Amino acid sequence: MCGMEIWINPACSKCRSAIDLLDAEGAEYTVRRYLEDVPGEDEIRDVLGRLGLEPWDITRTGEADAKELGIEEWARDAGSRDRWIKALSEHPKLIQRPIITADDGTALVGRTEEAVRDALSR
Repeated sequence: MCGMEIWINPACSKCRSAIDLLDAEGAEYTVRRYLEDVPGEDEIRDVLGRLGLEPWDITRTGEADAKELGIEEWARDAGSRDRWIKALSEHPKLIQRPIITADDGTALVGRTEEAVRDALSR
């Protein structure tokens, strides 16, 4: 299995840019279309641990689903963590993208060329 995995939405320009850069650098990676192959709650917890972030840090609060759920009003504390993770698993559109899991066990959100290059250097 190759080391890196990138979670993408093919409709997202930042995801396409990240893929283009990975290809240009000859990186080995697997693509995960996370809207179709939805990560479960445990997997989201694992990626959050690797990112060193909280669920609200990777939530796209501008999405229609977020407005429907009233996520902006949700508490951002340890007691609410599971509620956020459940929402991300049930509404994967809310997950910030692209997320790249690197060979060294870490992960990052690859929204800039700099971030993607950081993943490549790990």
